[in-house]
Amino acid sequence: MWQRLGRFILQYRVILLVVLAAMTGFMAYHASHVQLSYDFSRAIPIDNPKYKEYQEFKKKFGEDGNLLVLGIKTDKLFDAGLFNDYARLQNDLKKQYGVEDVIGVPGSMNLAKDSVSEKLKADTIFPNRELTQEEINTGKAVFLNLPFYKYLLYNPDSSVWMMGVRIRKDLMASKARIGIVHSIDKIADKFGAKYNLVVHKSGLPQIRTELTERSVKEMRGFIIASVILSAFILLVFFRSFSTMLLSLTVVAMGVVWSFATIEMMGYKISILNALIPPLIIVIGIPNCIYFLNKFHTAYNETGNKKESLVTMVDRMGVVTLFCNLAAAIGFGVFAFTQSQILKEFGIVAGLNIFALFFISLIFIPGVLSFLPAPKSRHTKYLESPGLNRVLDRLERWSLNHRKLIYIVTVAVVAVSIAGAARLKTLGFIVDDLPKSDRIYTDLRFFESNFKGVMPLEIVVDTKKKTGVTRILNNLERIDSLSQFLNTLPDIARPLSITDGLKFARQAFFDGDSSSYSMPSEFDLPALIQYLNFKGDTSSSKNSLAKLATTFMDSDRQKARISVSMKDVGSKRLPEILDTIRGRVNQLFDTAKYNVQLTGTSVTFLEGSRYIINGLKDSIMWAFVLIALCMLYLFRSARILICSLIPNIIPLLITAGIMGWTGILLKPSTVLVFSVALGIAIDVTIRFLVNYKQELPRTNYDMKQTVIETIHSTGISIIYTSLVLIAGFIIFCFSGFDGTKALGWLTSLTLVTATLTNLVLLPAILISFVKMKK
Repeated sequence: MWQRLGRFILQYRVILLVVLAAMTGFMAYHASHVQLSYDFSRAIPIDNPKYKEYQEFKKKFGEDGNLLVLGIKTDKLFDAGLFNDYARLQNDLKKQYGVEDVIGVPGSMNLAKDSVSEKLKADTIFPNRELTQEEINTGKAVFLNLPFYKYLLYNPDSSVWMMGVRIRKDLMASKARIGIVHSIDKIADKFGAKYNLVVHKSGLPQIRTELTERSVKEMRGFIIASVILSAFILLVFFRSFSTMLLSLTVVAMGVVWSFATIEMMGYKISILNALIPPLIIVIGIPNCIYFLNKFHTAYNETGNKKESLVTMVDRMGVVTLFCNLAAAIGFGVFAFTQSQILKEFGIVAGLNIFALFFISLIFIPGVLSFLPAPKSRHTKYLESPGLNRVLDRLERWSLNHRKLIYIVTVAVVAVSIAGAARLKTLGFIVDDLPKSDRIYTDLRFFESNFKGVMPLEIVVDTKKKTGVTRILNNLERIDSLSQFLNTLPDIARPLSITDGLKFARQAFFDGDSSSYSMPSEFDLPALIQYLNFKGDTSSSKNSLAKLATTFMDSDRQKARISVSMKDVGSKRLPEILDTIRGRVNQLFDTAKYNVQLTGTSVTFLEGSRYIINGLKDSIMWAFVLIALCMLYLFRSARILICSLIPNIIPLLITAGIMGWTGILLKPSTVLVFSVALGIAIDVTIRFLVNYKQELPRTNYDMKQTVIETIHSTGISIIYTSLVLIAGFIIFCFSGFDGTKALGWLTSLTLVTATLTNLVLLPAILISFVKMKK
């Protein structure tokens, strides 16, 4: 079959190459329209209850993750020069496109009782103009007398001041967000440079923008580095520019097809699927090496270029098909997970890795048929004395030291299992950033001074219209929950409608800070006439009215408690949520109230759980599907077992090293196992297929067949393993710790897989497999 296919490809090579070029042109058109993803919460299935609750929250109250915060540390904020420039900073930020509002000390408001109109009037503490030192001092006294702003806009214990920039929610998931964040950064840094102050920047808009830009920049860098490295290795191996260009064209088509697949399926480039193009290059080059290696070997034997090309397709077609299929399965199993971002990664990677087989099968023999026959310098690598000495040594080990190989293998596996038992699962929102990274250090700055910036939202549904404000008891319950939240070490000061009522009560009692507390049932009748929740044409300018609309729905049935918290990780966060839920159940009767915990922190936890569980499941799926492929290919249960052993052991060794060195199981590190299994099994398939092909030629002499197989496939296996290892090592230069881990852990797994397939697998075949004639 494969021989006939080889002749067919050569006979209709022009038509096939034209069709392939036309398809690639079509793909290039779609690839040119691919877009970046600016969404941060696609790890959760859309039918997940937590996802639905979060979407319902955003529909009612708006985006929770659109606040970018700026922080400075100084004890001279109220000096005239610095304060006036700080006020100008706030005004300049307000003028920027996409900025909805800016909250800071210069724009802070105060409430005052107007006995004539019997309403609370809101006015700025600091007039919006150039202020004298005396005016600033007067405003300072008023501002510091308002508990409402304490630990919200400033930390009196550390002299840290915070300014919040709220970005329009409709622009948060668009390209415009990058420009908005850049303009904010530029203005803030200019202010900081003038006074030699470090302006710390954080919040989800800042973090998301930085991560998106870095992932795209790295994707481009990795593609360029992969191409350069592959070109260098191909030149060293084959000593031919035409061969190098041939191989690079194959992977270039694969990259174009991968971008096109992302666009055609309605996906966008995310932090995860940005890894696919460089992976296509790394995986595609071995395809080319195996085809070319077999072509050169056949040509050395026959001296006939056409017959050598047919032999290449005949001998390597089925091998490359199943190798690409196994690699595609290694990635494609992510499509079975419930995480949307993993599904996209799995579908795109799996389809395009498999497509690489067809691209290689048509393009390589078709183009080689037009090129001159290889010269002796192009095939000189086949006679490499150094590599042949290595293969001779591997041969002696497999034949003469099998007992020692088994003892060492069992010992290594035992140590690895003990290490794997120490593995722990833990993830953070900014998990993959180095501890010295500016994003990480700025986040920790806000966590140490304001207990964090990660949004957590609590929605209290009273199940009755006007249930929030009509019943004082409900407000007291909300305030009691807020006070409880304020005692938790990892949660910042909460903000809810009750804080507005406390602010109003202080204003009602002539600004006395000791009156900043919840109105009692005796205060409320006198205070209620001053509270303006509706019916006032000036309500759009009234801070209390704004607070009411932000923290209650239009029916006043649902109230929102908004808090920020530390990035505590996927282990600590459930404990905090359980603690909060326990207090909620004490305060609110579940039959009368419905209280939901939502926000970005909750969706992160749910998404992280889905990703980790999905990746674990994908490893099992990969084993099952690859095992079925191997069973179909070799039709032997013994060969199936022999093929899996050399690939399970490298995964166990990697897991053991992770456990002993304290590397955590998280989305970026669990990804290694399925990817490495899908790639490493290629070596096994190539070895066993060649072993099966060599058996009749050696009259089913097991030892001689193993020797021939080691020498006939060993060089190409070592070369392709070096290409793969070098390709994944490129990822070690990433700015993300997770991508670094993917690089060096996958490289480690491939090194051990190469050793087990060239040392342990031959030993097992000689010891336990008896082939029938």
